[in-house]
Amino acid sequence: MGSGPTEAREGWEMATREVPQPSPERLTPFAGHPLVVAVTPRQPELVALTAASWSRAAGGVRLCFAYVDTTRFVVEEHPDGSVRHAEIDPDAVDDTWHERRRQIEDSLTQLLGGSGVPWDFRYLAGRPDRALTHLARAVDAAAVVVGTRAPGPGARLREVVEGSLAVQLSHHQHRPVLVVPLSVVDWTTPLWR
Repeated sequence: MGSGPTEAREGWEMATREVPQPSPERLTPFAGHPLVVAVTPRQPELVALTAASWSRAAGGVRLCFAYVDTTRFVVEEHPDGSVRHAEIDPDAVDDTWHERRRQIEDSLTQLLGGSGVPWDFRYLAGRPDRALTHLARAVDAAAVVVGTRAPGPGARLREVVEGSLAVQLSHHQHRPVLVVPLSVVDWTTPLWR
């Protein structure tokens, strides 16, 4: 029996699967479901404060803050959304991630301590859109909160090359993505300047 174009096409059709699409049946209510909040070191407070405001408006839902370290890869994903990760270079010994994790957690504690908003923090690895999607599924989040890319040298180039995290998330999972603007364009300034 040969492997002609028809057999190959049928094999391809059988190998593909239908991806669940956004729909009213897949809507996760805000009340009672956590929000996943993407954070980065030294990120403006506005992202966390916006998420805390939404948490209070939704009845005090838990915030699952997450930082995704793109210099590490996922070894194992756990059912609670956390991961075991490792250095991309097996010969490198870089434990700076421990300090980065502590800095982010300390910053969140200073910002949200005493606010009454329940929260936790996960240190993730790999592709940000994939890692945040896995966490959102694991905790049954109602939405994902992200900030726009911080301004600065190379920010626009990085966005062109890497793409917008908010756009990537909106294409790879069904939860709403709340985008917190961290810098805006002054529309009163002529474009030709």
